[in-house]
Amino acid sequence: MTSKIALFGAGGKMGVRLSKNLQGSAYQVRHVEPGEVGRRRLQDELGITCVPVAAALDGVDVVILAVPDTLIGKLAAEIAPQLPAGTMVITLDAAAPFAGHLPQRPDLVYFVAHPCHPTIFSPEVHTPGATDYFGGATAPQSIVSALMQGPDEAFALGEAIAKTIYQPVLRSYRVTVEQMALLEPGLSETVCATLLDVMREAMDEVVARGVPADCARDFLLGHMTILAAVIFKQIPGQFSDACNKAIVNGKPRLMRDDWKQVFQRDEIAESIRRIT
Repeated sequence: MTSKIALFGAGGKMGVRLSKNLQGSAYQVRHVEPGEVGRRRLQDELGITCVPVAAALDGVDVVILAVPDTLIGKLAAEIAPQLPAGTMVITLDAAAPFAGHLPQRPDLVYFVAHPCHPTIFSPEVHTPGATDYFGGATAPQSIVSALMQGPDEAFALGEAIAKTIYQPVLRSYRVTVEQMALLEPGLSETVCATLLDVMREAMDEVVARGVPADCARDFLLGHMTILAAVIFKQIPGQFSDACNKAIVNGKPRLMRDDWKQVFQRDEIAESIRRIT
């Protein structure tokens, strides 16, 4: 039987991506978008007409909440009374589920699916005329999924939908909601995005000290490629003695000794509280 999906936030940034990938799929999709700009975008770009909430939820099997984290709790509470037992609710991020913002409905299935995005070593990211840094278009990406509550056999449906909305998919990983929170915001935002922002500040600093801006950018991005390839074992290789000494001396200058505390559950919970 074909699953019926209600996609909320269908005209938003993520919603349009999902709407496009769901077109021509095996699912019957009902699109919900409150904003006039979003509804017009869906109609103009994809030929999709949105429907009222009641029509979208009539006999629905799966609800996808493609809305900001700060709205998930409010929206989920509004539609929960209209959802029959067994309905699957999918969120695209672990933040709101981890923070306890989903309604206390043990008879519903809660599923979380999130993209890994294409790796920096993926050649498809730079395909001429089809650049895809984000994923979900031309460059393959891996995904992570978590069945927060519901029967274990429900995971197969959630994963199948995740593979559709984030296609093309390279690998699919099953994790817990807690593990997904370690990945984001922990690993990807608190650590990776922060350190990349520091690297950008460092580049600006050498420019302020007289290095031409284009030179500094090319030098940094080029070294990021080769250094990352070695550190993450994309290629066999090792750093020079000089580079290893720079790391040993640089790390205590740049990092606190207790920096890994950002992965403690209370730290993750506080980060998510600020997000949601």
